[in-house]
Amino acid sequence: MDLPTVAIVGRPNVGKSTLFNRLVGRKLALVDDRPGVTRDRREGEGFIGDVAFRVIDTAGLEEADADSLLGRMRAQTEAAILEADAVLFVIDARAGVLPADRPFAELVRRSGCPVILIANKAEGGAGMAGAYEAFSLGLGDPIPFSAEHGEGLGSLQDALREVLPEPDDEEEDEEGGKGLRVAIVGRPNAGKSTLINRMIGEDRLLVGPEAGITRDSISLDWEWRGRRIKLHDTAGMRRRARIDDKLEKLAVSDGLRAVRFAEVVVVLLDATIPFEKQDLTIVDLVESEGRAVVIGLNKWDLVADQPGLLKSLREDCTRLLPQVRGVAVVPLSGLAGEGIDKLMQAVVDASEVWSRRVSTARINAWLTDALQRNPPPAVSGRRIKIRYATQVKSRPPHFALFGNQLDALPKSYTRYLVNGLREAFDLPGTPIRLSLRTSKNPFDKG
Repeated sequence: MDLPTVAIVGRPNVGKSTLFNRLVGRKLALVDDRPGVTRDRREGEGFIGDVAFRVIDTAGLEEADADSLLGRMRAQTEAAILEADAVLFVIDARAGVLPADRPFAELVRRSGCPVILIANKAEGGAGMAGAYEAFSLGLGDPIPFSAEHGEGLGSLQDALREVLPEPDDEEEDEEGGKGLRVAIVGRPNAGKSTLINRMIGEDRLLVGPEAGITRDSISLDWEWRGRRIKLHDTAGMRRRARIDDKLEKLAVSDGLRAVRFAEVVVVLLDATIPFEKQDLTIVDLVESEGRAVVIGLNKWDLVADQPGLLKSLREDCTRLLPQVRGVAVVPLSGLAGEGIDKLMQAVVDASEVWSRRVSTARINAWLTDALQRNPPPAVSGRRIKIRYATQVKSRPPHFALFGNQLDALPKSYTRYLVNGLREAFDLPGTPIRLSLRTSKNPFDKG
């Protein structure tokens, strides 16, 4: 199979080799705290979930005489950039953007190759300020990342999927590699395996009255109305404080991986005891990972005789889960095989919303109206100014606002804007990201 090529570049000691090892799944590259350990280009086969690629680890970019060792190392790195289908430009988020980063950011930008900006060493939020500073490089949105701990892999997978060409391989197609990836998650004993058995029409997964039978995240290929679907059944998720068994801890982390690699996540609730605290926590996790959400009310056959219950539960959902306002809530019964078509239609619809793009002209027409109806507040006697907005990404929809003093914008106002975007552009139930980018133009008097 002819895999697309990804080159990892950046100045010395930002964690490129640690990232390389993380992507290839083995410690092929020598890692040390001293800069300049990597000299030659090192290659391996990398993968994140179902995204596979050839990855090149390069020497740290440094300005040097062409005939020197550093100059020859730089030439090797430039050759890797020319060869690549995409470049991972790595900065050290804890150090922030240094003067040495800028000429190489310009080199990468001039190459015309798609660039994904990695703000490495951002674990635990320690490097978030440096990650935001990376916007100034003009290479798009930085991905807060920790190569050491594997944080940010889901976001990197999405970014790579958007820029890399499809592998030139017919088998990928036949295996359903391009199918819609759907994870089924929920508390133990919500009926996830029973539902999947009914979907695929066979007793593929072990089921029973005992909670916690499923230990592994199981992946199954399925077809619904001519559309390929890759289903992931996951172990029931419980609060970590209640997990003592080592196997179950592993199962929960496996479930988290399934969420990160999915496009749409069905959070399955037990309709007889819906919206327990753990259900809300799971939805919050899925939203924080940026995945499209659908809520399935399983075992509906046990409560279907209660008039007005569905309307009441949908109102509860709006009140308890404002971060996914408008999410589809679908009653179903995995045991009886009822409601599966409606659930899958909701999954397909959620995927479409999650991938939606809105033109900059439409966004700014909406923004003008939103600002007139409810202007931003003043800070220290100076009104916050929002100049324009654009969509920088989809999957999930990610918008950026540009203006003055945006770091002082109250959370209540950003909620107002997010809710407005959701309503104006028909984005129900999907996570919405909003980046605030303050102008640093010294001639801008606001």
